[in-house]
Amino acid sequence: MKKVFHLSTCDTCKSILGKLSLPEDMILQDIKKEHISEDDLDFLYKNTRSYEILLNKRAKKYTEEGLKDENLSEEEIKSYILSHYTFLKRPIFIFNDKIFIGNDKQTVDALKSFFNE
Repeated sequence: MKKVFHLSTCDTCKSILGKLSLPEDMILQDIKKEHISEDDLDFLYKNTRSYEILLNKRAKKYTEEGLKDENLSEEEIKSYILSHYTFLKRPIFIFNDKIFIGNDKQTVDALKSFFNE
Protein backbone atom coordinates (compact mmCIF):
# COMPACT_ATOMS: atom_id res chain seq x y z
CA MET A 1 0.00 0.00 0.00
CA LYS A 2 1.21 3.48 -0.88
CA LYS A 3 -1.06 6.04 0.70
CA VAL A 4 -1.05 9.35 2.56
CA PHE A 5 -3.86 10.32 4.91
CA HIS A 6 -3.83 14.10 5.15
CA LEU A 7 -6.05 17.14 5.44
CA SER A 8 -5.87 19.40 2.39
CA THR A 9 -6.72 22.48 4.46
CA CYS A 10 -3.94 21.83 6.99
CA ASP A 11 -0.93 24.09 6.44
CA THR A 12 1.37 21.61 8.19
CA CYS A 13 0.25 18.77 5.92
CA LYS A 14 0.69 20.99 2.86
CA SER A 15 4.17 22.01 3.98
CA ILE A 16 5.27 18.42 4.58
CA LEU A 17 3.84 17.18 1.28
CA GLY A 18 5.55 20.05 -0.54
CA LYS A 19 8.96 18.96 0.74
CA LEU A 20 8.71 15.35 -0.44
CA SER A 21 9.32 13.59 -3.74
CA LEU A 22 6.49 11.09 -3.59
CA PRO A 23 6.12 8.31 -6.16
CA GLU A 24 3.46 8.85 -8.81
CA ASP A 25 1.44 5.87 -7.60
CA MET A 26 1.11 7.26 -4.07
CA ILE A 27 -2.57 7.77 -3.19
CA LEU A 28 -3.34 11.05 -1.42
CA GLN A 29 -6.50 10.74 0.65
CA ASP A 30 -7.97 13.93 2.10
CA ILE A 31 -9.57 12.60 5.28
CA LYS A 32 -12.12 15.41 5.40
CA LYS A 33 -13.48 14.50 1.96
CA GLU A 34 -13.01 10.75 2.28
CA HIS A 35 -12.89 9.52 5.87
CA ILE A 36 -10.52 6.73 6.74
CA SER A 37 -12.14 3.35 6.26
CA GLU A 38 -12.33 0.76 8.98
CA ASP A 39 -10.16 -1.52 6.83
CA ASP A 40 -7.44 1.12 6.53
CA LEU A 41 -7.65 1.87 10.24
CA ASP A 42 -7.37 -1.86 11.01
CA PHE A 43 -4.32 -2.05 8.72
CA LEU A 44 -2.69 0.77 10.67
CA TYR A 45 -3.58 -0.90 13.96
CA LYS A 46 -2.06 -4.22 12.86
CA ASN A 47 1.18 -2.41 12.07
CA THR A 48 1.30 -0.13 15.12
CA ARG A 49 -0.57 -2.24 17.69
CA SER A 50 -2.23 0.91 19.02
CA TYR A 51 -5.12 3.17 18.12
CA GLU A 52 -3.83 5.68 20.66
CA ILE A 53 -0.76 6.32 18.49
CA LEU A 54 -3.18 7.31 15.71
CA LEU A 55 -5.27 9.64 17.89
CA ASN A 56 -4.88 13.38 17.36
CA LYS A 57 -4.76 14.67 20.92
CA ARG A 58 -4.27 18.25 19.70
CA ALA A 59 -7.62 18.36 17.95
CA LYS A 60 -10.02 21.02 19.20
CA LYS A 61 -12.81 18.43 19.29
CA TYR A 62 -10.67 16.17 21.51
CA THR A 63 -10.43 18.94 24.10
CA GLU A 64 -14.02 20.14 23.70
CA GLU A 65 -15.36 16.66 24.40
CA GLY A 66 -13.18 16.36 27.51
CA LEU A 67 -11.42 13.28 26.18
CA LYS A 68 -8.07 14.23 27.67
CA ASP A 69 -9.55 13.54 31.10
CA GLU A 70 -10.91 10.14 30.03
CA ASN A 71 -9.15 6.80 30.16
CA LEU A 72 -10.23 5.63 26.71
CA SER A 73 -9.98 2.00 25.66
CA GLU A 74 -8.49 1.07 22.30
CA GLU A 75 -11.98 0.28 20.97
CA GLU A 76 -13.30 3.67 22.14
CA ILE A 77 -10.39 5.42 20.42
CA LYS A 78 -11.08 3.45 17.24
CA SER A 79 -14.71 4.53 17.39
CA TYR A 80 -13.78 8.20 17.79
CA ILE A 81 -11.34 8.05 14.86
CA LEU A 82 -13.99 6.49 12.65
CA SER A 83 -16.63 8.99 13.79
CA HIS A 84 -14.82 12.19 12.76
CA TYR A 85 -11.75 12.96 10.64
CA THR A 86 -10.29 15.36 13.18
CA PHE A 87 -9.49 12.51 15.59
CA LEU A 88 -6.97 10.96 13.18
CA LYS A 89 -3.42 12.19 13.66
CA ARG A 90 -2.03 13.56 10.43
CA PRO A 91 -0.38 13.17 8.13
CA ILE A 92 0.04 9.41 7.99
CA PHE A 93 2.24 7.97 5.26
CA ILE A 94 2.12 4.30 4.35
CA PHE A 95 4.72 3.00 1.94
CA ASN A 96 4.59 -0.79 1.74
CA ASP A 97 5.91 -1.88 5.17
CA LYS A 98 6.88 1.61 6.38
CA ILE A 99 4.49 3.86 8.31
CA PHE A 100 5.15 7.46 9.31
CA ILE A 101 2.64 9.04 11.71
CA GLY A 102 2.27 12.70 12.60
CA ASN A 103 4.22 15.86 12.07
CA ASP A 104 6.84 15.99 14.80
CA LYS A 105 10.36 16.94 13.71
CA GLN A 106 11.74 13.41 13.97
CA THR A 107 8.97 12.01 11.75
CA VAL A 108 9.31 14.79 9.18
CA ASP A 109 13.09 14.29 9.05
CA ALA A 110 12.57 10.54 8.55
CA LEU A 111 10.06 11.26 5.75
CA LYS A 112 12.52 13.59 4.00
CA SER A 113 15.26 10.98 4.21
CA PHE A 114 13.00 8.20 2.98
CA PHE A 115 11.26 9.99 0.11
CA ASN A 116 14.04 12.30 -1.05
CA GLU A 117 16.87 9.75 -1.32
